[in-house]
Amino acid sequence: MLKRISVDQLALGMHIKEFCGSWMEHPFWRSAFVLNDPADLQAIRTSSIKEIWIDCSKGIDVAPEEKVVSLAESEAQVDAELAALARTTRDLRRVPAAAEFNRAARIVARSRQAVTSMFEEARLGRAVDTGGAQRLVEEISDSVTRNPGALISLARLKTADDYTYMHSVAVCALMVALARQLGIAPEETRSIGIAGLLHDLGKAQMPSEVLNKPGKLTDAEFAIIKS
Repeated sequence: MLKRISVDQLALGMHIKEFCGSWMEHPFWRSAFVLNDPADLQAIRTSSIKEIWIDCSKGIDVAPEEKVVSLAESEAQVDAELAALARTTRDLRRVPAAAEFNRAARIVARSRQAVTSMFEEARLGRAVDTGGAQRLVEEISDSVTRNPGALISLARLKTADDYTYMHSVAVCALMVALARQLGIAPEETRSIGIAGLLHDLGKAQMPSEVLNKPGKLTDAEFAIIKS
């Protein structure tokens, strides 16, 4: 059973299904996890998020006497409600680059955190949270719609330490911008953005001494890369 509750009802041991609000409004790049850390609970309660969907089949439930905001029988119902909420809260007005830079900087910072976590999950053999990736692409896409130059410029500023992660964000933004320029449908544009975001994910399994080798690769090393 999926229940929509207020953050005041949230407790340790609950399984968070989704946050009701923008990806930028809460302190986590992903949803769908069991809340076990008191610091995470405090971070949610001090954020601007007011309501959360929980999955009672995967974590503890609210007390029987407590009222909940709403119930859902399926994930599809939750997805439909969140999609409707996103449509009413998204800001897609064109703005000058200077007006978008601060918002784009926040998206880029969260994007780096998200992509780093995705690579770490892949490195450990875990499935990547595709729902989180989709929300990330939507935020990048919205910023590109408001002004393509702001986020793309910021994402291309990368150090050697975070090259792979920020390169993934930059490719995502560039592919979304190109898809929009070509008039590609929104749903396909999102898929293109996710492809750009995850195109280097295979590098997560590469030995660092091979991946970061400054000189020419041997045949054996190149075989590892191709794998």
